[in-house]
Amino acid sequence: MDYFLYKNGELFCEEINLQEIAKEFGTPAYVYSKKTIERHINVYKNAFQKKDSLICFSVKSLSNISILNILKEKDCGFDIVSGGELQRALHIKTNPKKIIFSGVGKSNEEILKGINNEILSFNIESESELFRIEKIASENNKVVDVAIRFNPEVDSGGHEYIKTGRKGDKFGISPNDLVLKLSHYIYNSKHLRLIGLACHIGSQIGDLESYKLTAINIRQLAEEIDKTGNELKFLDLGGGLGIPYNSDKTPSPKDLVSIIEEELKDRNEKIILEPGRSITGNAGILLTKVEYIKDNFLVVDAAMNDLLRPALYDAKHDIWNLKQNDSDNKKWTIVGPVCESSDILAKDHEMNASEGDILAIKTAGAYGFVMSSNYNSRVRAPEILVDNNQYTVIRKRESFKDLIRNEVSLND
Repeated sequence: MDYFLYKNGELFCEEINLQEIAKEFGTPAYVYSKKTIERHINVYKNAFQKKDSLICFSVKSLSNISILNILKEKDCGFDIVSGGELQRALHIKTNPKKIIFSGVGKSNEEILKGINNEILSFNIESESELFRIEKIASENNKVVDVAIRFNPEVDSGGHEYIKTGRKGDKFGISPNDLVLKLSHYIYNSKHLRLIGLACHIGSQIGDLESYKLTAINIRQLAEEIDKTGNELKFLDLGGGLGIPYNSDKTPSPKDLVSIIEEELKDRNEKIILEPGRSITGNAGILLTKVEYIKDNFLVVDAAMNDLLRPALYDAKHDIWNLKQNDSDNKKWTIVGPVCESSDILAKDHEMNASEGDILAIKTAGAYGFVMSSNYNSRVRAPEILVDNNQYTVIRKRESFKDLIRNEVSLND
């Protein structure tokens, strides 16, 4: 559920007419609904009936510090994958014991930053990473809490590029024999403490059977780790729950949590989930203006540099005209001005549109702005947060000065 709806033929975000935002800030522009974000957080938190839990929002999906602050105020933790994301979480004064550091390529500097801030856990993704964290911990006379991210060998996810839980994927550790070997090693280490077991099978998942298999696998592996002497404090089942980009049906957080709680009912560990898309995905839209009509093309002012998902994943986003008019609908290919043939935001999309109309690309609140770039020397869009009948710019539109800020001219 989201809070984007038509009132008297015009599209609103909560109590704000989106035409008003487009007029004041121009296009392209990202717009987020605070009420939608808070509702989705509550749905996750209320889904747990039996188990102690922690929702660690996936910062990579939407990293604006104003959005992260909303999540922190709702008692969320954060799943991070870089030093920059760690600094964002610390910038808003997140409790470090609610930060989980995932990712396959953590640098020495990133590891040391996490250690010095005493984060909840590093999710270890390779044997080499384990040894590096131990070395840095030893050099700094620290004992570091870690989890092992294993691959449950579950093939799930909405696109090949977002499947992450198989042996052939770059993420996590396989096979389980190696996980147990590392568990024994950590138990005997003076500078490491194994407190968790983690996994993540993919993104945009619509099949709860995949989560059931994952829960079964993590339970069985946890039982084996018990025998090594380690005492696990949490089981982290990752994120990846799918959301409806068009009219497709997807499971609810309640359905997901019910399966997890049932499969892990005999375990005492806290359950951690790392949702991103299913919290902010349909809380955001991208406003764009129709610049030209050419044959069956709508040429708009947003492009693949603003929203990469359609070009990268062949993702399908629903697109609405801010002015509701279902008469004389036509099938359009909606394209941007970037000089690439892949700069297509939608194909065969049926709608009524004219030059100058403002369109809303829906479900753009996850993996939208965070994946944007300055390709073709295009400045990045602003981000605007709507809260009931008020709106606030939470990121200004870039300027040409921003675009060249870090460049050095040899003629100066």
